[in-house]
Amino acid sequence: MKTWGIIENDKELKAASERFEKIRTAKKGEPDYKEKMLLLLLITKYEEQKSILPDVDPIEFIKIRMEDFGYKQSTLAQEYGDKGTISKVMNYKQPLTLTMIRKFSKLLRIPADVLIKEYNIQQ
Repeated sequence: MKTWGIIENDKELKAASERFEKIRTAKKGEPDYKEKMLLLLLITKYEEQKSILPDVDPIEFIKIRMEDFGYKQSTLAQEYGDKGTISKVMNYKQPLTLTMIRKFSKLLRIPADVLIKEYNIQQ
């Protein structure tokens, strides 16, 4: 395992993000789990300091982060477990649930408080 330190630039962020993607499915007790959690913390801290969050609704923010990571709706469905519900949420037909907020916050590295903001649902 590489020794990780505070991320100070985009090159280090890229290396950390690439490694995180390789081990992101590591479960507690597995060899890569602690490294995954450390990388998550380091990446999140760097991104919080570096960026100003755009003032968009939670769904748009999810779409932006999906694009950043190259994820599709199927990636969210895989994480959440229900493709139909994800489609409804992404098309403003159904609100985010607490479970979705928790899972997507972790997967997309979005602060939960960004995802709990109110937004309009189309009826």
